Amino acid sequence: VALSRRVEAALDEAEARLRTLCLTGPDGAGGGSGGGAGGGTAEPAADAEGGDDAEEEEEEDDGTVLEGNGGSTDRYKWTQTLKEVVISFFVPVGTKGRDCVVNVTPTKVCVGLKGQKPFIDSTWFKRIKGDDEFTWTLETDDADGGKVLSLYVTKEYQMEWWSRIAEGEPEVNTKKVQPENSKLDDLDAETRQTVEKMMFDQRAKAMGMPTSDERQKQAMLDKFMKAHPEMDFSKAKIN
Repeated sequence: VALSRRVEAALDEAEARLRTLCLTGPDGAGGGSGGGAGGGTAEPAADAEGGDDAEEEEEEDDGTVLEGNGGSTDRYKWTQTLKEVVISFFVPVGTKGRDCVVNVTPTKVCVGLKGQKPFIDSTWFKRIKGDDEFTWTLETDDADGGKVLSLYVTKEYQMEWWSRIAEGEPEVNTKKVQPENSKLDDLDAETRQTVEKMMFDQRAKAMGMPTSDERQKQAMLDKFMKAHPEMDFSKAKIN
């Protein structure tokens, strides 16, 4: 009876301290002599493993490299940093500035040439900064002598990568983003910490190693196991 009470108290403590850890046994309950006390919210181990396998298949690397951490279509190409997005539209030789139509708001974007169907007319993927915080240029492309209309906008939320520039536009896999290390010094401390964590987790996944969050959960579990040697953790699993 005394041992049973100790186990129940330990499981209560585990639930409060570990939160996101799920200790699953063969029947979905807590390991060892904990019985069913700690297994009420545990998901079946098979389902969790199946979900992980599906996610790994989805994230399989096909070797594609994102130029400028962006993408391209037959109408434009785009690049990005954490702070800004640059979209370059391909326009005919002889195009003048007065021929261009550029309408930009924090939520909408419309770019094209007068009298023609817009290159893009949609809602930004994420909000950008105010109406006056964008610029555009019309320049000659040194590669082929054509003209390029480039639009420069600043992201409102500068701690995430865009998967596309606007609704309905082609997506890119942001897991393939490769931020330049030399640019990290330009970021504030909080943003830099976030970017470095993203980079670490990206490399860890590519190498089949645990991410920083997974390492933290494992460390919490190891600490709890040492504090409760009377419990059987042979079937313990982290979700």
